[in-house]
Amino acid sequence: MIDLRSDTLTMPDQEMLVTILSAKLGDDGRVDGSGKGEDATVNELEDMAAQLTGKEAGLLTPTGTFGNTLAILSMIDPGDSILVEERQHILITEKILFDEKYGHLKPIKYKLNETMTPDIESIDKLLYESNAKLICIENTHNYEGGYFIPVEEMKRIRMVADHHEAKIFMDGARVFHAAAGLKVAVKDITQYVDSVMFCISKGLGAPVGSLVCGSKEMIKRARELRKLFGGGMRQAGIIAAPGIYALKNNLERLYEDIENAKYVFNKLNGKLTKIHMQKEVQTNILNLYLTNTKVIALEFCKKAAEKGLLIGPVSNDSVRLVFHKGIDQSAAEEAAEIILTLDKMI
Repeated sequence: MIDLRSDTLTMPDQEMLVTILSAKLGDDGRVDGSGKGEDATVNELEDMAAQLTGKEAGLLTPTGTFGNTLAILSMIDPGDSILVEERQHILITEKILFDEKYGHLKPIKYKLNETMTPDIESIDKLLYESNAKLICIENTHNYEGGYFIPVEEMKRIRMVADHHEAKIFMDGARVFHAAAGLKVAVKDITQYVDSVMFCISKGLGAPVGSLVCGSKEMIKRARELRKLFGGGMRQAGIIAAPGIYALKNNLERLYEDIENAKYVFNKLNGKLTKIHMQKEVQTNILNLYLTNTKVIALEFCKKAAEKGLLIGPVSNDSVRLVFHKGIDQSAAEEAAEIILTLDKMI
């Protein structure tokens, strides 16, 4: 079975797991005057994350959803309005920030342009009309096929934000794939945001965890909120050690994910008669659109599974293929053949 449902499916290899046995552990929940916990391995990972993103400090969180929530609540107050893209993950899937029982934030929705990047003119206009002080962006974009935001456009968003005295938060769950696709360092992208969250448990291949990076003051607030929400951890070095290994050893292999996604795109391009694809592949996600067929996404996924391919729905009429550490080119080729077969059947 070829499993392309998500890059959260990556499994830690033996070398990664061995690092847990020699990790220096301590009580991460006991914070000293510098704002650091007592787990040396967690501290190393947080410092590494901050250095890679060009920020002052980092914070380990159990999940990306939790990281996003802590970061945003550390930057604004309950009841504030924030700019968020209309299909952004924090709005469509995570939701808690905008729930009237919990986050109380008011979403002001902007659109993507034809290149699947934030419409900067729209953001400028909405900031002027709303006086919102936070822009949320997603890079790469989960539901729109893994498109990245080019560095020059990041710079333009920063200029607009500065004009309105607004801050920028990036849901960068897959920002290392964005960097690989753009062939730049991650800090070349994140230099234009005030804070960023990225996952070590997706393409980077660690079993658990995400990092929030930002200013020392912002991370201090996020750490306090993490404790209040019950997310404080003790000997969390057993989570951090695989994360350190991932950041040291798994960055280069992200190019393989992109190559395999592009390989499938090229194998299908011009051969599909009913299914449509996104215009291009930039990172490790490929979306298929079923609007010209008579099947819905869940039914299509079931038919794919019967052929040996696991994929997931994005909406009622679209599905996605996510390429990751467990998929080589032979699996990518087989996946392409299954899609071609399904295109003839539906």
